Amino acid sequence: MNTLHRFAYMLTLALSSATTLAQGNAVIGLITKTDSNPFFVKMKEGARAEARKLDVRLLTAAGTQDGDTASQIAAIERMTKGGVKTLLIASNGDAILPAVKWAQGQGVQVIALDSPFTGADALFATDNYRAGILIGQYTRAAMGNKPLRIVTLDLFPGHPVGAQRHNGFLKGLGLPAPDATSTELGRDPAIRCMADSFGDAEKGKVAMQRCLQTAPDVNVLYTINEPAAQGAYQALQRAGKEKDVLIVSVDGGCAGVAEVAAGRIAATSQQYPLRMAAKGVAAGAEFMKTGRRSTGYFDTGVNLITAQPVTGIDSKDIATGTQLCWGKK
Repeated sequence: MNTLHRFAYMLTLALSSATTLAQGNAVIGLITKTDSNPFFVKMKEGARAEARKLDVRLLTAAGTQDGDTASQIAAIERMTKGGVKTLLIASNGDAILPAVKWAQGQGVQVIALDSPFTGADALFATDNYRAGILIGQYTRAAMGNKPLRIVTLDLFPGHPVGAQRHNGFLKGLGLPAPDATSTELGRDPAIRCMADSFGDAEKGKVAMQRCLQTAPDVNVLYTINEPAAQGAYQALQRAGKEKDVLIVSVDGGCAGVAEVAAGRIAATSQQYPLRMAAKGVAAGAEFMKTGRRSTGYFDTGVNLITAQPVTGIDSKDIATGTQLCWGKK
């Protein structure tokens, strides 16, 4: 092979490799709320599996805790400058919005996972309002005509997921409630105490201890998620009241389903983070291939899981909840 032919051959190989690189290394960034919550661990697992399947490159980052927007903003800026074409973000709060808008100005598609935020091109998430409605309906049916004395352990002020679950719960109970677009928490005389748990077991325990001081006769406890419920249960147990309170929650992680099976949580609304992430990665790959951005809301599903079904309320059993749960079984 002479020099000219050798150069042409090498150029062909280089062009072929560049084409493969462009097709196989579409860069997608996943930014979750934390790296410690099993929900987001499963979300990352789902994203990685779909990225391998579609032969795309995935970068990941996370906040240090719920509400940590500074780490998320830094990740948005770092990934965008690094060439990411799609960002999948489980938002910690509206402080990220200027960074999101800037990234979109650089041509990046931004998809919200789990938590809606203004300006996202699309949302792949649980219908959190419906998740709240399901446990509210269950509570109303399970409690019958008993007067409700409710404690709510919420997320933190202003977060749409926290508001949607809380307000959906009130709606399911048949109490006045803001609609699904509101970020304000509904209030009713039946609610004897409201406190923020940040979705954390220890904070949930402390919040429940405080609520027991103002609502010692509580008979219904709603929690933003199962870690908060687990912490609250410890506080109730210490006060000798764990058998007096019906606890309902949202998430459906494997540890949470085990709590339902043990009777510590009466029912939970199960969501599916792996599905959210897989659909998000697929949308990112499609954007790279066709240039078409995803738009609108994609419901990733929710089911009520309980070991104690009640008449008239559709639910799934523990076996189904365990089969579909996330985190360690």
